Amino acid sequence: MDAAPLVTLGLRANWKQFALLVVVNAFVGAMVGLERSVLPLIATKEFHIASTVAVLSFIALFGLSKALTNLVAGRLADRHARRWTLIAGWLVALPIPYLILTARSWWLIVAANALLGINQGLAWSMTVIMKIDLVGPTRRGLAMGLNEFAGYLALGTAGLVSGIVAAHYGLREGTARLGFIVALGGLTLSLFVRDTSNHVRLETARHHEGVLTERPSLRTILARSVWSDANLFSVSQAGFVNNLNDGLAWGVFPLVFTAAGLSLQATSVLAAIYPATWGICQLVTGPMSDRLGRKRPIVAGMLLQSGALVSMTLVSGFTSWAVALIVLGVGTALVYPTLIAAVGDIAHPAWRGVGVGVYRLWRDLGYVAGALLAGILTDAIGIATAINAIAALTFASGLIVWARFERR
Repeated sequence: MDAAPLVTLGLRANWKQFALLVVVNAFVGAMVGLERSVLPLIATKEFHIASTVAVLSFIALFGLSKALTNLVAGRLADRHARRWTLIAGWLVALPIPYLILTARSWWLIVAANALLGINQGLAWSMTVIMKIDLVGPTRRGLAMGLNEFAGYLALGTAGLVSGIVAAHYGLREGTARLGFIVALGGLTLSLFVRDTSNHVRLETARHHEGVLTERPSLRTILARSVWSDANLFSVSQAGFVNNLNDGLAWGVFPLVFTAAGLSLQATSVLAAIYPATWGICQLVTGPMSDRLGRKRPIVAGMLLQSGALVSMTLVSGFTSWAVALIVLGVGTALVYPTLIAAVGDIAHPAWRGVGVGVYRLWRDLGYVAGALLAGILTDAIGIATAINAIAALTFASGLIVWARFERR
């Protein structure tokens, strides 16, 4: 009988698999980034959708399908099916470019975005959970900083490239061409990923709380996240509001830029600046939260996002908007990897998958709320008021973390 493979926790001991997962997550981010600058324009220019609510429906359905898939992914992860869940996420992605290319109605593209949400919920969740598994309890902020850096830098880059390609080949054909490449590349790389179940067992055996006497049900963890668990509630509502304002940025900002007369290339550059800044800065903010604690970066990031959103309504022009988007990206970088690392701190390794799934459920439901709220407010009282209202919610969310989050 072959000896069981030696399992060790830590980034250095597992750097090859960790690096592979970083690259895989870059492909996951690129898959959603392809749509970042072009889908709102496809709605208005090719399908002549006038209602902002209808235009942003693709974000709402994306967020809903991704949020619900996060729960499924978490349960699968805790049943030791991490690798196969990752591969399944890429199989779901394969039809998306074809649907974008051939759709005869806007609602078929909206349906394609539901598949994109499933892809993101399965694949991105697994890269997060598997990296936490590999590094153990001491370097989670660094691990999440690297993970989110790769995903969101690729997201921003793909958004820029898709805009340039779309200018040459057309909005839909350019997006579909890149989509086929990204989906096949992500699936191929994922076949070489090894499962991390043995790392989970090792950490569970070493966990500082000793033997797990209780494995909370999904319903219990959901209930805790609503209010009773101050820490889980704090990070869940902050994640929800963070993606609420990201849904606004994704769906509304390209419309603002093109309405101001900017070209597709300039709009694509602006659409890429925010996630690219967000991605790069996480190389610093993720490990910083390991040293400074989770609370202060989350609060500072939410308040900085709020100020940046308000500034988007006070300035105009490419340069001014670029500066505001850089500030927004820095604020999000302070929040994003820190929230996921905080969930890793809160959840026992034996129910980490479900814990991360519940957090990501609330976080990605923020896309649904952001798309609906931004669309309704924009149609009713204008884009500037919609942006300022969401900025106020973001500010309030930061204050909630300051008041309720009990960990350092």
